[in-house]
Amino acid sequence: MQTTTTSSAPLPSTLYSASCGFEAACQIPALPEGHRSRGLHGHSYLATVRAALPPDWAPFPGAEVEELRRRLEACLAPLDHGLLNTTLEQPTDENIARWIKSRLEQAFDVPGIQQIGIQSTAHSGVDLDVSGRAHVWRRYRFQAAHQLPNVPPGHKCGRMHGHGFEVIVHANQDLGERDLSIDYDHLDEVWAPFHMQLNYQCLNEIEGLDNPTSEVISAWLWQRLKPQLPELSWVTVYETGSCGANFDGQQYRIWKELTLDSAIQLKRAPAGNPLRAIHGHTYTLRLHLSAELDALKGWTVDFGDVKTRFDPIFKAIDHRPLYEIADLPDGDSASLAAWVLTKGRAVLPQLDRVDMYETRGSGAIVSASGIDDLIPV
Repeated sequence: MQTTTTSSAPLPSTLYSASCGFEAACQIPALPEGHRSRGLHGHSYLATVRAALPPDWAPFPGAEVEELRRRLEACLAPLDHGLLNTTLEQPTDENIARWIKSRLEQAFDVPGIQQIGIQSTAHSGVDLDVSGRAHVWRRYRFQAAHQLPNVPPGHKCGRMHGHGFEVIVHANQDLGERDLSIDYDHLDEVWAPFHMQLNYQCLNEIEGLDNPTSEVISAWLWQRLKPQLPELSWVTVYETGSCGANFDGQQYRIWKELTLDSAIQLKRAPAGNPLRAIHGHTYTLRLHLSAELDALKGWTVDFGDVKTRFDPIFKAIDHRPLYEIADLPDGDSASLAAWVLTKGRAVLPQLDRVDMYETRGSGAIVSASGIDDLIPV
């Protein structure tokens, strides 16, 4: 992807993201007799493309997200309300993603594609990374209590409390020697014992989880899942719906998600274009932070500290006319994400990526250190 560097630190890298849904029926003949997905069935799919786009690709600067979404919709039109088998012999999520990537590149002139995602249900999907490797993922839930024994006195997480935890297991389908690679049923089989061990339990009483932060839980799961699932790519743990941690066997990352309601206008849109007029979005803003694990506290950064330190920036953009901010160059998602990254790093040095979505899956991702393998969360 495009990354501009200077003699000191790299400049932020930007990806544009667009998502579109489509309804389709399918059957997968390669599956064994009796498998539920071998028969005719259907899904409400969500397709996502993330791309590093050149400066002059869109009709005008700031129109990248809208143009990318328009081309994705046109790409998907032959699939919508159709039978996928008329287009693909084996319409698995992975094969659909590969078909979309090829069609976007060849028929719709979308350069710099870094990721294609297909979500076939609310809890499962496949992501193609920049190297073309397919990572299948499945979301699981468990209900549990925990307390963090090493937090400062008075910290709310030092009290026994509980969460409806969510875990996403990501596995590289291109590793291993399985006939059909990894399917969702296999992930279910691998996960089942962990559900029995964690659900309706006090996590502190489980060996290895005496300090059960999101980071510690993700590493605990990695260490136990990896021997059974060599293809494991990442483990994602949602402590709440708006925060959690990733672990890939080496690096921890956490994120905090916020929602803001703001008014914008695109100053560089041509006269008469609706994006030049004052309009607005309910944005989903996700802050990603990367740091070494604090061995005593068991976290990289306290979620509470993230919220507290970022709060003045959040208040400056929530329920505000963003076009009145003097040092915000324009109202497009990429400009806004870059502005948040700059302001955020001044108070949270661990902040290295900002996702800014105008609508579900459509917006911009700006990274301080470049974006290689893009962890989906």
